[in-house]
Amino acid sequence: MIELADIDYSGPARPVDGYGPGFFRVEGQVRRGPLLLTPEGPRPWSGWSDRAPLLALAGQADVLLLGMGRTVAYPDADLVRALEAAGMGAEPMDSPAAARTWNMLLAEGRRVAAALIPV
Repeated sequence: MIELADIDYSGPARPVDGYGPGFFRVEGQVRRGPLLLTPEGPRPWSGWSDRAPLLALAGQADVLLLGMGRTVAYPDADLVRALEAAGMGAEPMDSPAAARTWNMLLAEGRRVAAALIPV
């Protein structure tokens, strides 16, 4: 017999409940536009030109999931180098995959953050 255990998301960081055209839903609240998921919780973000909040996550997250939108795209090489120099790995993927990965790593208690562009 397989027993299933509920996932306990303790702390201010919350899982992504869903997404759709132009939005993400976190803890039942719809958040429109790009979204930054941090150990302190979700917050609005201006997109790839807004690098300061991403680099400010140094020391708080070991990996930054880069949800590039509807399809996988490669982020600017300068951004990736800056993140790596700050001690964070950068993992580009499409935003749905990034949201799922965020939920999984968050449930495991990993030091993770995610920058998501809506689909």
